Amino acid sequence: MTEKGFSSRILHADRRNPIEHGSIHKPVHTAVTFAYDDAHELAAVFQGKQFGYSYGRQVNPTVTALQDKITLMESGVATACFGTGMAAIGTTLFALLREGDHMVSSSFLFGNTNSLFNSFDVQGFDVSFVDATDVANVEAELRDNTRVVFVETIANPRTQVTDLERIGTLCAERGIIYIVDNTMTTPYLFQPKSVQASLVINSLTKYIGGHANALGGAVTEMGQFDWSTFPHIYDNYKVGDKSNWGIQQIKKRGLRDFGASLGPEAAHHLSVGSDTLALRMERNCANAIALAEYLSKHPKVKKVYYPGLSDHPEHQRATDLFRHYGAIFSVELTDDVDCFDFLNKLDLVICTSNLGDTRSLAIPVAHSIYYEMGPERRASMGIDDSLVRFSIGIEETDDLLADFEQALA
Repeated sequence: MTEKGFSSRILHADRRNPIEHGSIHKPVHTAVTFAYDDAHELAAVFQGKQFGYSYGRQVNPTVTALQDKITLMESGVATACFGTGMAAIGTTLFALLREGDHMVSSSFLFGNTNSLFNSFDVQGFDVSFVDATDVANVEAELRDNTRVVFVETIANPRTQVTDLERIGTLCAERGIIYIVDNTMTTPYLFQPKSVQASLVINSLTKYIGGHANALGGAVTEMGQFDWSTFPHIYDNYKVGDKSNWGIQQIKKRGLRDFGASLGPEAAHHLSVGSDTLALRMERNCANAIALAEYLSKHPKVKKVYYPGLSDHPEHQRATDLFRHYGAIFSVELTDDVDCFDFLNKLDLVICTSNLGDTRSLAIPVAHSIYYEMGPERRASMGIDDSLVRFSIGIEETDDLLADFEQALA
């Protein structure tokens, strides 16, 4: 059979497994407990000898359907879903790393991820932050006890593009777990499997859900890391295909023990939202590049940070790796423009902290999501006080252009 396209596979993912009453969507299963007529079956499920449902904090049929869909999107082996993207990151690292371990991370990180890693840094294992746009910076920080390299595809808010391919080769050669956060690009624009990612993180709250009506996160096992070489896998998880050992430990030592569960109602919203991911990303990205090009020529804009512009330092890399350049860009305004006045004059664009919505959103970066870092850390990351980040939605392009024009007038 001919391999079907992205949307065709995702739209029909649920019904490929039998669903009661001929439903085409997996229904919302609200039950927390699951009964077995034979106690032997319950024991077998708990021991991992057969698939089944034990307790709602760990597994749920609606969540399982979403996990299968994310695995399909990422061309992976298995997925674990969590209540948020931050929960996916935090519990994954908690499940895999131990005291004395070392991790290398991109320094151009989402603010909360940066905060989390700094907390880990003082609680048992070291984190080195580097400019991940060049593999040489990552390699220079590797140690004998380096277990993980963590990167994002496109940085938020300055849109630096990670040296994804060469870092993947480095990690494969050194036997290091390579975690790629694919939130900003999504599995539609980029497949981290192509750069030898070990695990892929997605904040489902953003583009995959796409409608700002449910929180969620996911980690997907790509089947490319040899978990038999990893020293921290517990013996009771070394069962069956070794490509599943890592994700099984994440599910047990992370999801189960921390309880950062994704609820069935949220899973259903995220799953239905994901059906239109490809359609939305096409429109999001087309709008973003049109606006970025317009703003790059505007006299009241000092700088536009967007990988789709030819003067972006990683423009060619983004062109080679991604289907499109994403829907996020940031601008620095000229000194005579107050960023708050500008934001208040926008009509269609909403001032808020989210991204990846169907609606266009904006936020003054230094005064909000990066405020806690302080001026020195912001300066080291190139966060100007006038920097405004935009997450572009699916409105008509001409309407968005007119909105920016009147706000800057």
